[in-house]
Amino acid sequence: MPPRASFEVISAKGVLDCAPTEKCGSQLEIPALNALALRSLVFLFNEKGGLFSRSATLGQDGFHQEEVSPKQTIIALLGLHRLEESGESLPFDVSSMRDVVLGDTSWVRTVGDLGLLTWFTAECEPDRLKNLFNQFDFDSALDNYSDARKGHTRALAWFLAGIAHARLSSPQTLPDLTDAAVNTYRLLQDNQSESGIFGQATLSGFPSQAFCNRFGTFGDQIHSVYALTIFSRAFQIEEPLASALSCGNAIRALQGELGQWWSLYDKRACRVVNRYPVLSLHQDGTAPVGLLALGEATGQSFHESIYKGLLWIRGANELGKDLRSPDRGLIWDSIGLRRRTTNYWDAALSFMNISRRPQPGALKIRYEARPDHFGWLLYAFGRFGLPKAVASAKALTAG
Repeated sequence: MPPRASFEVISAKGVLDCAPTEKCGSQLEIPALNALALRSLVFLFNEKGGLFSRSATLGQDGFHQEEVSPKQTIIALLGLHRLEESGESLPFDVSSMRDVVLGDTSWVRTVGDLGLLTWFTAECEPDRLKNLFNQFDFDSALDNYSDARKGHTRALAWFLAGIAHARLSSPQTLPDLTDAAVNTYRLLQDNQSESGIFGQATLSGFPSQAFCNRFGTFGDQIHSVYALTIFSRAFQIEEPLASALSCGNAIRALQGELGQWWSLYDKRACRVVNRYPVLSLHQDGTAPVGLLALGEATGQSFHESIYKGLLWIRGANELGKDLRSPDRGLIWDSIGLRRRTTNYWDAALSFMNISRRPQPGALKIRYEARPDHFGWLLYAFGRFGLPKAVASAKALTAG
């Protein structure tokens, strides 16, 4: 395995300022993107509930804000922790939010939820890991939760990532998690084809189950890439990196000309089935999280693909519109199709190896904002901090 560089040592030019000869375009200010993500989380914070709202959607009568979500809050807190590690102060009572999501874990209903909670605790509250392992039966989790029994890829990936982060955080004080980790890894492997692409689940038989077995979302791919990478690091096993790299290279080869990380993939044929919606969450959040970790572990650079995905957010997309809204302090959710039936035609044509680009009039922006989007963005880039001007302004305000 190549020497592992720290996150901070990754070339800033590779991520932030690709030279024109690398077909990456001009400079993109990551600290400014972090600042916008932070403003978005301020907007999504529900003071009454003490956590982040599940989403906020802009309609004709203004914004509709949904109820608070512990799961979305945990992802946001993971990103805020990365930003805090850069030396930035946060406009939230983070400690209070951590107490809430760890104090009442009734929202944990799946093995994916348990994995996410473990990941969060290991990174943000490692002293509470022992209590978590006393509260939940990790050895039987794969049997006790229905999403694990059905082999749901993202759920298994989160559980594997959670175990790996726990081992990295407190290897000497926690119970041996090797069996649970290896069993989860094997289930995850069962969902991956030789092409590198993951299906959504291991189910087979009925039409809907066969669909899940053959097709996987971008989230299934990138969360698996991250989980396999961190599992390899935590348990010092090289084999999972080959699976992660196979998937990473497959989705990079299928990335759109404008940097799009597409919606749905066929693991048998290693092709895109449905392209839309293209989620901002993937463009500037989960894709950088997974691919930066993979590149760090293998020495293979994914910087150009990451950068193209970021430029898509900035306006180098199908509609030529910047999805950042500085006046509202938000980044909009996605670009998708106006008519759902277009996706069915898209899928049908893909099986005939016919690709057609939708006209701009067939596409629309979804004016929604979600805290998990900004959590993953900050988890990828939070250590780059905020713009100096923002930091200076905050210092003056504090004074």
